Amino acid sequence: MAGLASAALLARDGYDVELLEQRDALGGRAGSWERDGFRFDTGPSWYLMPEVFDHFFSLLGTSAAEQLDLARLDPGYRVFFEDHAEPVDVRADLDANVAMFESLEPGAGERLRAYLASAREAYDLAVRRFLYSSFESLTTLARPDVLGRSRRLVELLLRPLGSHVARSFADPRLRQILGYPAVFLGSSPDRAPSMYHLMSHLDLADGVLYPQGGFTTLIEAVARLAEREGAVLRTGATVTAVTTAELPARRRRGPRRAAARGARARVTGVRWRDASGAEHLSEADVVVGAADLHHLETELLPPALQTYPQRYWDRRDPGPGAVLVYLGVRGELPELAHHSLFFTADWEKNFAAIFGAETRVPDPASAYVCTPSRTNPSVAPPGHENVFVLVPVPADPGLGRGGVDGAGDPTVERVADAAIGQLAAWAGVPDLRERIVVRRTVGPGDFAADLNAWSGGALGPAHTLRQSAFLRGRNASRRVAGLYYAGSSTIPGVGLPMCLISAEIMLKRLRGDRTTEPMAVPL
Repeated sequence: MAGLASAALLARDGYDVELLEQRDALGGRAGSWERDGFRFDTGPSWYLMPEVFDHFFSLLGTSAAEQLDLARLDPGYRVFFEDHAEPVDVRADLDANVAMFESLEPGAGERLRAYLASAREAYDLAVRRFLYSSFESLTTLARPDVLGRSRRLVELLLRPLGSHVARSFADPRLRQILGYPAVFLGSSPDRAPSMYHLMSHLDLADGVLYPQGGFTTLIEAVARLAEREGAVLRTGATVTAVTTAELPARRRRGPRRAAARGARARVTGVRWRDASGAEHLSEADVVVGAADLHHLETELLPPALQTYPQRYWDRRDPGPGAVLVYLGVRGELPELAHHSLFFTADWEKNFAAIFGAETRVPDPASAYVCTPSRTNPSVAPPGHENVFVLVPVPADPGLGRGGVDGAGDPTVERVADAAIGQLAAWAGVPDLRERIVVRRTVGPGDFAADLNAWSGGALGPAHTLRQSAFLRGRNASRRVAGLYYAGSSTIPGVGLPMCLISAEIMLKRLRGDRTTEPMAVPL
């Protein structure tokens, strides 16, 4: 998504753009897989922060409403708890969610309103000052609205999200609902800063949307707009090196653009190999790396030109891995909502298994289940359901790769079997396993092999304190002038909205724009 978005914005801004995608289809993690009348989104499935999508499309002279058919989900999602028989629905209406909180814990309804008001304030500040900033100069953050909240911001950065939630809510179910957004950020409630409580207003107050046809329609829309602006999109093109030319010593010392200060070389293009094995060279004055940043830095650049060498990554957190399970199921599953969450009772044990010093696959494991056929019947044959299961596991390619019809590596298939059994038991679908007619699994080894994902991570570097905002990887090389970065490895972070913003921040940096707010529309 970040590469497509970058291509569209750069082409709109007057550049001659060539996009190189190593896979046979565009989208990266946001891919698609079809079999026997089922079509599965292979990655992102939550449409949150709709104003980010609206703003991005507005930069290109259109709108999300023109490009996508968006449906509002109600319930936004359903939550199943290991030690409670009845699930809880999070609705599309704030008042309904306030009533739900109140029903589970007296007084929690009004405390939720206060919590979400704080979340909205934090979110608005983040959009104005943090999300759209390249952090080239931290003086841009010395604004009255930031300085006036400095004490509050420090508290939110230093206090873990889980502790922040526990200050207002006692019921474990409510704590889990408010702590779960940390997982969207590749982290856990005890590791993510409580600044990220801003995420809760997105689903509890604003609601959850879904693009009819699935997230493939989003990829198609951005690709279509990129080509309309003149970008050339090539698939089956594997980049093997970023090419550079050495800068004369006097130019290294002379005044240049911020992205080139201290640079040892300038970018000249990329070498790539097509599907037939033929080698090519694409010359370029600017290269935007939207692939995994670890792969780009450690594999496509020589050591002397690496801004982020291996020793940098050795001190960083890759976030979680994941086992994905795509299931085609005979018959309907009214027990499930479009989005369903399955939370284990001992959350601390679950997260410690994934992120602790000695990692292992959690047992039992919390899981996320998406059943898009509840909203969009076109993704499954008549009388069937499309079910996508995601089980967070350690980021470790050694856990193995997946396969079709149980042909994946043993650990991956065991995780899938356990998840299917858990779904059947908790949701009350005892014959689920017998009704499965299509099955495919994906493991951390697939993320590493197919997407060059660092440590087989499913999302990107975790949003811990040391990997958030200006402490996250910057979006321009310190060693190679003209080499920029976009995507989940860099600022502002993981997720489709963040990838769209990363493309815009890249363009702002290329323009020398150090403002912290979204760009004026249209470009």
